[in-house]
Amino acid sequence: TRTYFAEMLKHDLGVRYLVESDFAMLTQCLAGLYDIPDVHGSSLRRVALGPESHRGGILTQASVLKLTANGTTTSPVTRGAWVLSKILGDPPRPPPAAVAAITPDISGATTVRDQLAKHRTVTTCAACHNRIDPPGFALESFDVMGGWRDRYRSLDKGDAVATIANAEPVKYKLGMPVDASGELPDGRKFSGIDDFRSLLLTDERRIAKNL
Repeated sequence: TRTYFAEMLKHDLGVRYLVESDFAMLTQCLAGLYDIPDVHGSSLRRVALGPESHRGGILTQASVLKLTANGTTTSPVTRGAWVLSKILGDPPRPPPAAVAAITPDISGATTVRDQLAKHRTVTTCAACHNRIDPPGFALESFDVMGGWRDRYRSLDKGDAVATIANAEPVKYKLGMPVDASGELPDGRKFSGIDDFRSLLLTDERRIAKNL
């Protein structure tokens, strides 16, 4: 992430590159996590991204995605609050002390989206969560390490994962599909991270002011 920002400064790139770009700074290991082929060696270098890539910018970097996850599960609340604070400069208020935090259901019976929908029925929670949750939902296609996913992992319900030869048995299953869609408080909708970034870039001045 620091190397990426240094590249922005070196080439005098616009503030939109915080949100979206056609390149990433990668090593072989990081390229493997991002499913980007033909990157070899441990040195960081600028790698062009294809039009089909969901990477680019700061939001989809593994550093940010790992920082905003707890190591086992992802939280749209944590990631959404990060986007509001660090990208848009509009941090949410602290949660009411009397409201308990959501505990993710690792059994695979419900998704965090379902749990947050119930959470928003609490009047004191709804106003903030209507702002916080959408940016977090946009990042739900990325797992706790920043890898892409189409389905959540489950310890109970779901489909078995094929075991790789000579490897330890996989202890999780593939659970419910990930839904990365959402709606901003102003009514604009997005279907995933690519749409969401486009919406962010309609107000580059706001991003620049926060930077």
